[in-house]
Amino acid sequence: MNDNQDHFEILRKIEKKPNSTQRELAEELGFSLGKLNYCIKALQNKGLVKIQNFKKNPNKINYFYVLTPAGIATKTKLTINFMKRKMKEYDELKKELK
Repeated sequence: MNDNQDHFEILRKIEKKPNSTQRELAEELGFSLGKLNYCIKALQNKGLVKIQNFKKNPNKINYFYVLTPAGIATKTKLTINFMKRKMKEYDELKKELK
């Protein structure tokens, strides 16, 4: 996978389950914990994701991930690009089968 594809998958997962742990996200995506952490930091640096602590947790180790408006816009753009790519692949396969 390339970075855009990785980021797209992470943004999708965060939008669906914002209270997932990094370990859960990494497992669901098939990423190492280090790779996921690196990608989330990149998304945070781009302003696409906010990371917030659960205020009432005394350990402060649980986080809540939130897509920013820029994150939502980027996810939408990546979704459109993904769909265009899949439609093109479908059309090419359809031509090959004829």
